[in-house]
Amino acid sequence: MPEKPVYILAIESSCDDTAAAVLKNDKVVSNVVARQSVHEEYGGVVPELASRAHQKNIVPVVDVALTKAGISREQLAAVAFTQGPGLMGSLLVGSSFAKSLALALNIPLIAVNHMQAHILAHFIDEEGYDKPEFPFLAMTISGGHTQIVRVNDYFDMQVIGETTDDAVGEAFDKTAKILGLPYPGGPLVDKYAREGNPKAFAFTKPKVPGLDFSFSGLKTQILYFIRKNTAENPEFVQQHIADICASIQYTIITILMDKLKEAVKETGIKQVAIGGGVSANSGIRETLKQAEKKYGWKTFIPKFEYTTDNAAMIGIVGYRKYLEEQFTDATVTSKARITF
Repeated sequence: MPEKPVYILAIESSCDDTAAAVLKNDKVVSNVVARQSVHEEYGGVVPELASRAHQKNIVPVVDVALTKAGISREQLAAVAFTQGPGLMGSLLVGSSFAKSLALALNIPLIAVNHMQAHILAHFIDEEGYDKPEFPFLAMTISGGHTQIVRVNDYFDMQVIGETTDDAVGEAFDKTAKILGLPYPGGPLVDKYAREGNPKAFAFTKPKVPGLDFSFSGLKTQILYFIRKNTAENPEFVQQHIADICASIQYTIITILMDKLKEAVKETGIKQVAIGGGVSANSGIRETLKQAEKKYGWKTFIPKFEYTTDNAAMIGIVGYRKYLEEQFTDATVTSKARITF
């Protein structure tokens, strides 16, 4: 660890949340998120509206992050930002601000892969949370991604399984829309599922070879299931909402866990971490904890505030890259799609 504290300002703007954080080495000293409610009436994120909201939010969010951290801009060692993946317009707002600030302060600029950040969030120094040891398996589950990653080192990661179509978060949100629940629907499915019977309704799990996932078929199956039953009983969804949500959530979690068990079997790695917005789901968290006892795994579940998009996870990657002097310059470009 460096002799004097390293303060990293981190900026995250990959989708519809404008976030800024300040890390002192690997500890979070401020973590601020401005959420955008404008998308609720459209039932999903509208890219153009998202980028406009980022432009409005980014200066006050960064200012609040610095104020809460109790430091001045001149104390910053570097600025880290999300390079991708994400919505291009949103990414450009964050990268442009980060480039300008780093240039003005004459400090290093650090580009961060958003998906790596979800994984490395486990290395934030947080009381009561253990850090995984290398190698470990990470399952990143979010609105745009579903992956199983073998993590050999901080920046040595290999995707060994991923979705061939919809991401798991997308499956949750589209299911919620079919059920008439408002956006974002994933948390509402989770809420109702806690009150329902997970075995009330049976859904067929897709047969996908290897460690890859598929959720589009399940989504279609749910759509036809709801159409059929509401044709017979218009009040079907209202009368059975908890059981429907519990059964759908149970099916999705079973799909995820089956692949994760196969990944552990194939690699022999029994350290398993989850990350991404869907890792906030209570059913997934509980099932992973049960798997720890049942299969002898060591599991790692991030602090709730580090699951959905946030700048603290960008900051911890920024810190690790700062130690290795993995800097970039103003010619770096944002990327809607980016691999490890």
